[in-house]
Amino acid sequence: MLAAAPPPDNPPSPESAARSFYAKLLLLFFLLSLPFANPIVHGDGVGYYAYARAALIQHNFRFEEDWRHANLQFVQSRTLPDGQIMPEGYTQTGHLYNHYPVGPAILWSPFLALAHAGVLTANAFGAHIPADGFSAPYRIAMALGTTFYGFLGLFLSFSIACRFVHPRWAFLSTLAIWTSSSLPVYMYFNPSWSHAHSVFAVSLFLWFWLRIRPQPTLRQWLLLGLLGGLLLNIYFPNGVFLLLPFVDSLRAYWSSLRSSDQSSFFRKFSGNLIFLAALFFAFLPTLITRRIIFGGFFRFGAYTEYQWNFHAPFWLSVLFSSDHGLLTWTPLLAFALAGLFFPTPRSREVVAYFSVSALAFYYVIACYPYWYGMASFGNRFLISLSPIFILGLALLLERAHALFPSPRRSFPAFALLLSAFALWNAGFIYQWGAHLIPPRGPISWTEMIHNQFSVVPRKLGHDLSSYFFRRGDLMRTIEQKDIEQLHTPPPPHP
Repeated sequence: MLAAAPPPDNPPSPESAARSFYAKLLLLFFLLSLPFANPIVHGDGVGYYAYARAALIQHNFRFEEDWRHANLQFVQSRTLPDGQIMPEGYTQTGHLYNHYPVGPAILWSPFLALAHAGVLTANAFGAHIPADGFSAPYRIAMALGTTFYGFLGLFLSFSIACRFVHPRWAFLSTLAIWTSSSLPVYMYFNPSWSHAHSVFAVSLFLWFWLRIRPQPTLRQWLLLGLLGGLLLNIYFPNGVFLLLPFVDSLRAYWSSLRSSDQSSFFRKFSGNLIFLAALFFAFLPTLITRRIIFGGFFRFGAYTEYQWNFHAPFWLSVLFSSDHGLLTWTPLLAFALAGLFFPTPRSREVVAYFSVSALAFYYVIACYPYWYGMASFGNRFLISLSPIFILGLALLLERAHALFPSPRRSFPAFALLLSAFALWNAGFIYQWGAHLIPPRGPISWTEMIHNQFSVVPRKLGHDLSSYFFRRGDLMRTIEQKDIEQLHTPPPPHP
C-alpha cells in the first residue's frame, strides 16, 4: 500500500489560497471577455495608433495615410474633397498636427511587431494580406494589446487591494469597477484610445511604489523613475501620481533632519536624483516626438494652447453634470469614493496618499476646458483613478460585511447588488454606443431611464448579435448616426 505524501512544510494560508482562487477567476473572466474586443481605430485613437503604425511600417512619423484611412467623421473633418489633407492640419515642421501622447504606441509595439511578422510570413507562403498596418491582423493585435494591458491594470489593482482587505472583497470590487465604470468602453469598444493603458501604468506605478516603500534601494528608485516616465508618456495628467514618492521623500527628509541622520538624508537624496534622471530618460520618447512634430521638445500642441480655467474649475460639473458627469453616469463610483472614508488601520496611511493624488487629478480635470470629454462615456479622463476606486470599494465592502446581519450571506448579497450596477452600466453603454442618447453634450435623464426599461431590452439582443457577427456593418451604422448628430445643433451646455 502506498504511503500518503507528507504535507508541505509551509502550507499556504487560507487568505493566500483565497487570493490565488480569486486571481484565477479574474483571469477566466478576462479570457471570456476577449470576444468583446473591437479591432477599430476611431476618433482620438487615430492619433494614438498613428505613432505605432507609421513607425513600424514607414519608419517615420508621416501620418497622412493614417488620416486618410481613419473613420469617416475623422476624414471629413481633416481632408479636402480631393482627398488631400487640409493645409491647416500641418505644423511648422511639415508634419501633421498630432498632439496625442506616444505612450500607447510604445505599449502596442510588441503586439504590432508580432502581427507584422505574421503577415510577412503568411505573404511569403502565398497569402495576400496588406502589410500596411491597417489590415485586420494589425487592428486585432492592437485591440488585444489594449485589453491585455487593461486586464493587467485590473489585476495589479486587485493585488493592491489584497494588501489591505480580504481577497474576496478585492475580487468583488475589481469585478465591479471592471463592469460598472467607463473602463469597459475604452478597454473593449474603443481600444485605440489611451485610457486602458493609463489604468495599467497607474496601477503598476502604485503597486511598485507600495512594494518598495519606505526604504527603496537605488535600483528600485531607478525602476520607479522609469515607471513614472511611462505614466507621463501615456497621459500627461497621470503625472499627479508622482506626488506620492515626492511627499514620501519630504517626510523622510524631515525625519532625517530631526534625528540628525545625515546618512539617511543623503541616501534618500541620491535615490531622488536617480529617480529624476530615470524619469527624464523614460519621458524622452514624448520629448523627441514633440521636437519632430512641433519643432520643440516642450511644445505639446493643443494641451498648452487651451485656456485652462485654474481660477474657476468645474468642480461640481465633473461629478454631477448630465454631460458625462462621473457620478451621474457611473454611480457605483460614489460608493468607491465613500469607501476611502473608512480605511482600516493598516490602510490608513496609504488611503491618505491615494486620496491626495485623486484630489490632485480631479482638480486638473476640473480645470480642463473640455472636462466633459466631448464624445465620452462618463468622465473618461478619471478612468486613471481605477486602482483607487477599486481599493475604496473594497474597503467599503469589508466595512459593510462587518455590519451585515448575516455575515455568511454578505458575499452573495453584495455580488447581487453589484451585478445590478453592472447591468445598468451595460444598458447605458449600449444607449451611448447605439446613439439612443446623444454621445456629445448633456442628456435627458427622463429619456435615458425610459430607454433603459423600454428600449434596451427590446433592441440589445439584436445589436449584440450584430456586434459579434456583422460588426463592420454595425460600426458603419453607428458612424453615420454620429455624423448626423454632429450636424444637429447641440442643446446649451450646462
